[in-house]
Amino acid sequence: MRRDNQTSVSEFLLLGLPIQPGHRGHQGMFFTLFLGMYLTTVLGNLLIILLIRLDSRLHTPMYFFLSHLAFSDINLSSVTVPEMLKNMQTQQQSIPYVGCISQLYFFILFATLDNFLLAVMAYDRYVAICHPLHYTTIMREGFCVLLVAASWITTCAHALLHTVLLVRLSFCANNVITHFFCDLTVLLKLSCSDISLNDLVIFTEGGMLYFPPLAIVLGSYFRIGTIILKAPSTKRLLKAISTCGSHLLVVSLYYGTSASVYFLSSSWDSKDIIASVMYTVVTPMLNPFIYSLRNRDIKQAFEMFVNRVNLFKWRSLHPLYAVRRTWRYTS
Repeated sequence: MRRDNQTSVSEFLLLGLPIQPGHRGHQGMFFTLFLGMYLTTVLGNLLIILLIRLDSRLHTPMYFFLSHLAFSDINLSSVTVPEMLKNMQTQQQSIPYVGCISQLYFFILFATLDNFLLAVMAYDRYVAICHPLHYTTIMREGFCVLLVAASWITTCAHALLHTVLLVRLSFCANNVITHFFCDLTVLLKLSCSDISLNDLVIFTEGGMLYFPPLAIVLGSYFRIGTIILKAPSTKRLLKAISTCGSHLLVVSLYYGTSASVYFLSSSWDSKDIIASVMYTVVTPMLNPFIYSLRNRDIKQAFEMFVNRVNLFKWRSLHPLYAVRRTWRYTS
């Protein structure tokens, strides 16, 4: 650090989770817990992406969007959890200034990308249920690619804007972040500079990017509900639940926990940190289970994948049979 009229910090201190200090057993338990959750998140979402790529029956708009959501969830957890695990293991809570800014950028990017992808998936379900005859015409491949590309470009620009506005600020001697990652709201509270422009951009540009996707989600499911209620039937209701149930559960987890942190809380405390854990760690981990346990197509694709793996293992263990079978077909 160097001191002028203000202090320019070279690192921040992440306090991490609200765990009582001095309890090594608690630290070890939480380290094991979050390591298991992180590995489950990465492996589960990678499996979803792999199944969608391998099974041609899953080459549809819904699973195309789901593969991007799974990729975004992997990165959202990877931005925060490894740093938290490192701090737990080494007991060194410092993070370099550049590392903190980089973490902030990618966190904003992938958290906002989740927001856009959930809205796109809700619109896809709306078209599938409310306009089934025009579904293939509306949700054509080029349009789906355009929706995903626009989501990526918008979120990258959004994250870059807030990162650049933060970099221009100065920070005082207090460099302690009461969180397990570099969150924008906490960093703004540590700044010595005037943050009125940052607040203005958050409430205007941030609101313009947050609330329209939420409105699309709510509007899509409102229209789906009204369509079902106009001609109620058990078959139609079950189809809607099987089609939208998984996505609606994920939407509720994501928006519920993020809103409790950034909109319903006036002061940053341990409850907000726990809520942050929910939408940065728990929700990405649950997504593969939610979409696979309630989805027949994913289950069938997984069964075929397991059968292929078992067949490959069996042939590798019985090479003589494979050679005889190949010779029989060629002779």
